[in-house]
Amino acid sequence: MAVTVDDARSMAVSLPQVTEQDHHGMASFRIRGKIFATVPNDQYLRVMVDEDEIHATVSENPAVFHEFYWGTRLACLVVDLAGASPQKVRELLNEAWLRKAPAVLARQLQSGA
Repeated sequence: MAVTVDDARSMAVSLPQVTEQDHHGMASFRIRGKIFATVPNDQYLRVMVDEDEIHATVSENPAVFHEFYWGTRLACLVVDLAGASPQKVRELLNEAWLRKAPAVLARQLQSGA
């Protein structure tokens, strides 16, 4: 089942204390001002997971997931929403949120509180 931008938006904003803001003409999802995902257009989602997760996810399904470099730095994972499962998109958004969230909030999400 394909994921739409609206689906991804709903998943992102359902995480604690997430705000949506413009970032150079595209939607961005932030936790306390720190970007963890952006929406460059209606087809793709960029998720700021760590390098190991980017490489693992791309190798798992290179038709749907792509590396995105900012200069020479591996910056994020690009998700082709048409080919991604809702479960994988939610997992990636959760991981990206955990990387940027304050430790107290991250523990709350991980404990289910």
